[in-house]
Amino acid sequence: MSLIRPVRGFTPKFGKDPFLAETAVVIGDVIAGDRLSVWYNAVVRGDVNAIRIGDRVNIQDGAVLHCTYERSKLTIGNDVSIGHNAIVHGCTIHDKVLIGMGAIVMDNVVIGEGSVIAAGAVVLQNMIVEPGSLVAGVPGKRIRAAGDDLSKNEIERIARNYMMYADWFREG
Repeated sequence: MSLIRPVRGFTPKFGKDPFLAETAVVIGDVIAGDRLSVWYNAVVRGDVNAIRIGDRVNIQDGAVLHCTYERSKLTIGNDVSIGHNAIVHGCTIHDKVLIGMGAIVMDNVVIGEGSVIAAGAVVLQNMIVEPGSLVAGVPGKRIRAAGDDLSKNEIERIARNYMMYADWFREG
């Protein structure tokens, strides 16, 4: 059974129909929308600041979501996919964004709607990613517009698929 733990008087709250894998950890000041999925060994740690998560968000295996005490909270929009082993820390992620596997997104970053952060990218503190961007590299830089090849074919496909995958686990 997943670990859902209150801390500092805050207990995580979930919208309708969440899927929380048995080894998922969700702690503290976390409020999530409908159809959230938190996968194996993922950690959503709202102990030092608030984490707000929209609808139809998937937080894949091994991802870590955290904040900075009294400085930066974490806000995630709707239809967002956080890839395996990504670290998302004290930033704002708008709707329909894909954070690739192993990417790191630091404090006070703002990622615009429809953007893709490539696998392994490191998005440094305070970067503003304009909507519809593809960001890659270390440090992360805007490579080009995300375009329909990524926004429609990848961002939306992955978000839909993770809702389907979660249903498989609910069915037994």
